[in-house]
Amino acid sequence: MTAADVPIAYNAVDLLERNLQASSDKVALLSHSRCLTFHEVASEANQVGNGLLELGVRFGDCVGILAPDSADWVTSFFGVIKIGAVAVCLSTLLRTEECAYIVRDSRMAVLIVDQSLLPIIELLRPLLQRVVVIGDSEHPADLAFAQWLALQSKQLDRAPTHRDDFCSLHYSSGTTGQPKGMFHAHKDYVLVAQNTGVNLFGLTEGDRTFSVAKLFFVYGLGGNLVQPWYVGASIVLYSGSPRLAADVLQTIEQFKPTVLFSVPTAYSTKLAFLEGANRYDLSSLRMCVSAGETLPEAVWRHWRTRTGLEILDTLGCTESFHTVIANRPDDLCPGSSGKPSPGYAARVVDDAGRDVPTGEIGNLLIRGESTALFYLHQYEKSRQTFQGEWLATGDKYYVDDDGFYWHAGRSDDMFKVGGLWVSPVEVEGVLACHPAVLECAVVGLPDAQEMVRPKAFVHLRDGQTPGPALLRDLLRHCGEKLAPYKCPRWVDFVPELPRTVTGKIQRYKLR
Repeated sequence: MTAADVPIAYNAVDLLERNLQASSDKVALLSHSRCLTFHEVASEANQVGNGLLELGVRFGDCVGILAPDSADWVTSFFGVIKIGAVAVCLSTLLRTEECAYIVRDSRMAVLIVDQSLLPIIELLRPLLQRVVVIGDSEHPADLAFAQWLALQSKQLDRAPTHRDDFCSLHYSSGTTGQPKGMFHAHKDYVLVAQNTGVNLFGLTEGDRTFSVAKLFFVYGLGGNLVQPWYVGASIVLYSGSPRLAADVLQTIEQFKPTVLFSVPTAYSTKLAFLEGANRYDLSSLRMCVSAGETLPEAVWRHWRTRTGLEILDTLGCTESFHTVIANRPDDLCPGSSGKPSPGYAARVVDDAGRDVPTGEIGNLLIRGESTALFYLHQYEKSRQTFQGEWLATGDKYYVDDDGFYWHAGRSDDMFKVGGLWVSPVEVEGVLACHPAVLECAVVGLPDAQEMVRPKAFVHLRDGQTPGPALLRDLLRHCGEKLAPYKCPRWVDFVPELPRTVTGKIQRYKLR
């Protein structure tokens, strides 16, 4: 599908409402707290939209959603976009200062917030015109979500949005500074649904999806709402922390999804709970997808051995909305990101913009019609990233002889040792193969002579004890598989690695 195939008058609420004829009584959404049919979701979304109109929200205004994954998040989202407003999908892990930046940057007037997250926004009330609280609030000016909805009609006409009108606003996880805001248009939703959900993953109405990545994260929004509802499939929502592997596995066992969207760290932690006695039934799963960071080949192989399922590692970014490079069930290479997805093209170029030879590391550019156009209020960064029809991802990649794309690291994570490039991802992949290592990160740091050398930060598996013997074994392990200049000069054992709200390792903090 191309943008030209999307009707000029298009509103992405179609992803929900296309199911109101043949599937209106089908269960659309399952969670530990509520299960709703498509008809029930659509009715509640209409009430949200009517309530926002009553509050004075106009076409193009930004409305924030700050809540755990829930039915209320979903109905709020569709209510916002149906009236032509812009849904600002806020991370539930934001600190007050980060939230304040986004509120000011987006100029949102209304915020829908879960009661559990009220402490984050208490100091921001002077910046907001109205606050709608899912749950209870002691603030006299707040509107209670349930009572607010009860006063609204369940009938609402779609706003006459153009396919290129802005539908949602998403902020990067801020790996290198202030978050960057990116608008996605209504057309982007249907493009991602068809090209990725159907053409790549083969989703059907018989599927039931579940995502460890939350809905505020475009990976979770695309995989666990946009793509499944486009084909009439059901979704499973989990409001808890992705780090609670036992709860995640229990949710899979209880609700029996067929497709799992997760991230490398979560696959690794789930493996620890699957070892030993087979306590969790994952037999409902037919496909597992990974994104967010490179999936180590060791984790891929361990997961397949333990579950019998292959993980499809993919690459996407907030700028592109969803998957741009991916492994496929019938065309897969463990350790690689795969090949360009339907609807997208990719190039690997040098600093002058020339294509590099096969096998040579360069800068990854991608092209696709779901790509954002700019960063909100960040002109210079927009110029550097959005290069005509091509997007500079900031990732270093190389392509092998079979056309598979291999991640070498972020541009600002690569470093040289003795004039030779070192890819942190390569070193981390070797370390991750050691049975004592749960996860790790590698950065370049200067030694006493100011010469850059690799340093590894290692988070051990439960039951493993750091010490000289384990250190020697890790260094021996690396020496057997890596060139000497790539081997870590130092190893620090750490209780955890610093991560963004979307789970990516913040190597700059380690540096």
